[in-house]
Amino acid sequence: MTEKLDLDHLRGWIGKTTEASDIVTAQLVKGLRATLFQEIGEPRTGDAAPWTTHWCLAKPVFPMSMLGPDGHPTRGGFLPPVPLPRRMWAGGELEFLDALRVGDEAKRTSRIADVAMKTGSTGALCFVAVEHTITTPRGVAIRERQDIVYRDLSGAAPSAPAKAPPPPPVAKHRESHMADPVLLFRYSALTFNGHRIHYDRDYVTKVEGYPGLVFHGPLQAALIVEFAAKLHGGAAPKKLGYRGVQPLFEGSEFSVNANDTGTGTELWTANSDGQPTMKGTATW
Repeated sequence: MTEKLDLDHLRGWIGKTTEASDIVTAQLVKGLRATLFQEIGEPRTGDAAPWTTHWCLAKPVFPMSMLGPDGHPTRGGFLPPVPLPRRMWAGGELEFLDALRVGDEAKRTSRIADVAMKTGSTGALCFVAVEHTITTPRGVAIRERQDIVYRDLSGAAPSAPAKAPPPPPVAKHRESHMADPVLLFRYSALTFNGHRIHYDRDYVTKVEGYPGLVFHGPLQAALIVEFAAKLHGGAAPKKLGYRGVQPLFEGSEFSVNANDTGTGTELWTANSDGQPTMKGTATW
């Protein structure tokens, strides 16, 4: 039974901050390039890293005794102790000012910006917004907001929309890849992510009720960012907002898509049926 949710108590975390730093290494850049389907090369000091390399840096490290049954750290600490067991990365916004480069010491300053409750089709949802600023010796490189959503395990997992989906959107730009367990394992390893929904098939199907291993939200967002940059000569968008619309699962082809608009670029990842799983809007 889920513990009672006290929103006033959880909102007491708003304004809390923490800092961490890490070094952008050539080995990390090689691993992330390989996972994002890029040319690996031999990165040297000063070479640009993939645009979302900061998601691999200075990850919190907890002893095994402090991990919950889902592989995440037990509730509390910097993030508020939301008493809902299912935790997902719902979306966010990225602002790119400078590339991270091999050899950089990157510092992340994080702040709890908001804690809010909503009611969805599966029950209570708690959203935690976290703001991050990534700096290097050259100054601010990235500003970011992450939206984390917590929900109960009761009811069916949101594996697919309840009603018949609309016709898949048509993309002017598209590339496709295979969502296999090795890809998910590699990204979990690069981001030190112990969440069992990405690698433990028994857990994800029997406990959380999904039909298969779940594709990371940040991995989809990273592919969207890199695709946007690829279409604009390697330059990242000034800003990119994104949100997950339904889970993407292992075992089939998925695609990264884009359409130019009058004000920027609409981007999305899609499952093998062409239905969007994450949507993003980029502006330059």
